[in-house]
Amino acid sequence: MEKVCVVGLGYIGLPTAALLANRGYEVHGVDIQQDVVNTINQGKIHIVEPDLDTFVKAALNSGKLRADTKPANADVFIIAVPTPFHQKGYDIPTPNINYVIDATKAIAPYIKKENIIILESTSPVGTTEKVAQVLKEYGVDIDEVYIAHCPERVLPGKIMQELVENDRIVGGIDEKSTKKAANFYKNFVTGEVLETDAKTAELCKLTENSFRDVNIAFANELSIICDKYGINVWELRELANRHPRVNILYPGVGVGGHCIAVDPWFIVSDAQDKAKLIRTAREVNNYKTEWVIEKIKNEVLKFEIELGKKPKVACMGLAFKPDIDDLRESPALYIAKRLMAEKLDILAVEPNIEKFDEFEIYDFKIAIQEADVIVFLVAHKEFRNLNIINKKVLDFCGVWNKR
Repeated sequence: MEKVCVVGLGYIGLPTAALLANRGYEVHGVDIQQDVVNTINQGKIHIVEPDLDTFVKAALNSGKLRADTKPANADVFIIAVPTPFHQKGYDIPTPNINYVIDATKAIAPYIKKENIIILESTSPVGTTEKVAQVLKEYGVDIDEVYIAHCPERVLPGKIMQELVENDRIVGGIDEKSTKKAANFYKNFVTGEVLETDAKTAELCKLTENSFRDVNIAFANELSIICDKYGINVWELRELANRHPRVNILYPGVGVGGHCIAVDPWFIVSDAQDKAKLIRTAREVNNYKTEWVIEKIKNEVLKFEIELGKKPKVACMGLAFKPDIDDLRESPALYIAKRLMAEKLDILAVEPNIEKFDEFEIYDFKIAIQEADVIVFLVAHKEFRNLNIINKKVLDFCGVWNKR
């Protein structure tokens, strides 16, 4: 069986490494954080994802998976590191591919003839070619290796299932790289493996998430309009969706996560005025978060005026989407922090994490009892069918009002 080196053991890299190890590959996982490496080598996980712990334990027990802070020789190298963006000092957030470049430099000394190098990190168009360029600068004969991009397309909460079942898009820097990388994925992917070139594969992932961002922006803008007219947006959505060709998404408090809140900027930062709709959608979704903050502050002010005291406010949910622990780019977390910074008495609730370094996490049952104002930010399953009496409820995610 081939040896695989997976660089980056986060939400994509670790599930990929564990899956491959359980399929018989000898996997060497790499992460720059020593505590992450130690946790994995103990057969434990540092993130919440259904079934992942079972896969990691089995992989460790079989001896097929080991983690380290440095790469090792392999037949296949998979780069699955974060690609955030630079925000401060820029009108438009610009992609930060420093982790990708650093990972490429780290694996360069270990690459040999006929090796496959795959970039799975969601990346701006042209990043795979930059990987090839960096490898060349560091002494790798890129004509003797295969370099391709295969963006992850999985949903948190279903990663172990979707890594196998979802269709995959593979695009190489040349045709032979595409074929070689595609054949690798066909060994463990039951979905269709679709072949293209690297730039198309890169833009395809960005397009998928930009499409979703635009549709969410419509729902979020609609919710603001409904608020103006005193209309229940959840009822309106259900009625409008009875049209056979209408499918309005659920509005929320913005958009978060490592993909939808980030990827559209990768297009906008490069395409500029050619991406007007995509940029507007991003701005609408960011504005929705600020709008929610103002609605909460107004409700707090009303409470103070009427009762002469400051209310306790329960912020229900901090993750970027329901039923996960992922806080990356979470608008709910941003809202809670902003309200705390403005000296509101906040009880932060997130049932999917036990503790948070920056403030206390409250049990949702205790928070509901103690709070004067209940603010639903994320539609976690724990928040359904709660019995809340004589409390002011603000529902921005449809877990309460749509009933």
